[in-house]
Amino acid sequence: MESLKSKTSGIITFSDYKKTSYKIGYGIMIVILVLFVILTVFPPIWLFLASFKSAKELYQIPFTLFPDRFDFGKVINIWDTLNFAKYYLNSFVVIIGAVVCSVVFNGLLAYAISILKPKGHRIVFGLVLGSLMIPPILSMGPLFNNIVQLGLINSYLPLMVVFGANPFYFILFKTYFDGLPESLIEAAQLDGCTKLQIFYKIILPVSKPIVMVVSIFTVNAAWSDFLLPYLVLLNDAKQTVMVKIFMLQSNMGTSMNFGPDTLLVVLSLSIIPPVIFFFIFQKQITSSVATTGIKE
Repeated sequence: MESLKSKTSGIITFSDYKKTSYKIGYGIMIVILVLFVILTVFPPIWLFLASFKSAKELYQIPFTLFPDRFDFGKVINIWDTLNFAKYYLNSFVVIIGAVVCSVVFNGLLAYAISILKPKGHRIVFGLVLGSLMIPPILSMGPLFNNIVQLGLINSYLPLMVVFGANPFYFILFKTYFDGLPESLIEAAQLDGCTKLQIFYKIILPVSKPIVMVVSIFTVNAAWSDFLLPYLVLLNDAKQTVMVKIFMLQSNMGTSMNFGPDTLLVVLSLSIIPPVIFFFIFQKQITSSVATTGIKE
């Protein structure tokens, strides 16, 4: 009975798969999904393979997917020549600070609005929602002016705060906190916990799914963003990976040692951390995204 139940608990029953129309539809769906997978996976695979090609191989006709040989020494040489480890470290510093800011700032604000509910919390919530209607590019001018006025040029602090403090992350936290049982907060208050202790010792430990989701979004935004780091980090020694790639692309052709094949190697190096991050936290990413916003 249990096996029969598992075969009929879906939208399509087990007997439906025996019908020709369902078999055709199922086959078409599989083909479409395979095509989508190929379209998604092919660009990074091509980038990885092309990074081993010489400039002559890139322009040769007919086109070949695989290089004549996999010269890992070329990749190591470019890594050392450009001192790319320095830009990796700069990006990681920004990411770590942004993740901390995203959890602390958005979590505390959501905790105040959702659980503490001080006087005027509805007005604050409305203002935060309204900020989502402002295109980010319009706020870039006043934001950059404030950074200059505060003397934070060539500092990672404004990048950490801007990438971390995000109204979308706040809404995610608030939606999750709205589903927490009030008895949990009341029990902590009876035990003598302060409001901050309740947040750090009670709320955050039971909010690991939403913390993981917000951290994932923050890591992706902090790693891939270009415009704000380009405006703020004027010192080459402090530039992030994306800014360095843009600077290298701007200077491409001015040096005999830097061409399109070198740029492809640099681009390949830039996508390695996100790929590793996904494979390490694949289970947490899929489970966290699936359970976000679900109230028990």
